[in-house]
Amino acid sequence: MSAAPPSADVLLDGPPSLAPLYARALAGARRRRSGELTARTLVVPPAPVDPALLAAWARVCGGPAGDAAPLALPHLLAFGAQVRLMVTEPFPFGVLGLVHLRQVITQHRPLRAGEPVRVRVRADGLAAHPRGAVVDVLADLDVEGEPVWSGRSTYLSRGASSTGLPPAAELDPLPDPSGPASARWRVPADAGRRYAALSGDVNPIHLHPLTARALGFPRAIAHGMWTAARALAAVAPRLPGAVTADVRFARPVLLPSTVELLVRPAAGSATEAASGAWDLALRSGSGEPRSHLGAAVRALA
Repeated sequence: MSAAPPSADVLLDGPPSLAPLYARALAGARRRRSGELTARTLVVPPAPVDPALLAAWARVCGGPAGDAAPLALPHLLAFGAQVRLMVTEPFPFGVLGLVHLRQVITQHRPLRAGEPVRVRVRADGLAAHPRGAVVDVLADLDVEGEPVWSGRSTYLSRGASSTGLPPAAELDPLPDPSGPASARWRVPADAGRRYAALSGDVNPIHLHPLTARALGFPRAIAHGMWTAARALAAVAPRLPGAVTADVRFARPVLLPSTVELLVRPAAGSATEAASGAWDLALRSGSGEPRSHLGAAVRALA
């Protein structure tokens, strides 16, 4: 697999519509991919953050509604362009069935309702993985040239050929909080459809048991970013404006299910908590405990 030659940025007309992109991905699911990783950057021109989106996010993902975007919400602003990059540009994997393994967020300051946000997305980090191959899809958001938010989404293509690829970097394990749960949720069967209606992410693995089974899952699974957003909402009121979050996804949350959230100050001290350092874990809430998500949230130096 090789990278495509460098090219100029591609300026889009606006945020792409996701439903036609997923339909195109489904229609081409059995076609051979190019084996290349595009070097082009897709750019969505500035558009104001819609206050109605912030209110809808709070209803679906938890947390208070306000004029500041929650930590995970800007991923949604970039996601349409990321899917377009994966579907329409040279890209080694089909988008359907990709598994979200990791999300790293860097927020320099919160986005505000009405601010004109420009989005840039590109791909990087194609590497071998024990279960196939992984790729990073990057998003950078700015307001009038000021960097505000960036995200690195790592996706796994299960069973993909990794011949000739460098191995993925080994990651230091995240802290694993222990003790009693801070919260317990019942995740309903329609959680995937509700987040899909909000985000436009209509990947079939999230929508219905039958479509999920066709792509190798026993039941529909919750969106990784929904679980991340719901977990991060628990510490949102205690975070500084400049913060980073390293979220690792383990076993997917099958729908429906019960989960438990553990939230602990990093290093177990009130001083660390006051500085915006938190460790989070999401685990199954019934039967044998299984990890779904771990996250380290730190104030940005």
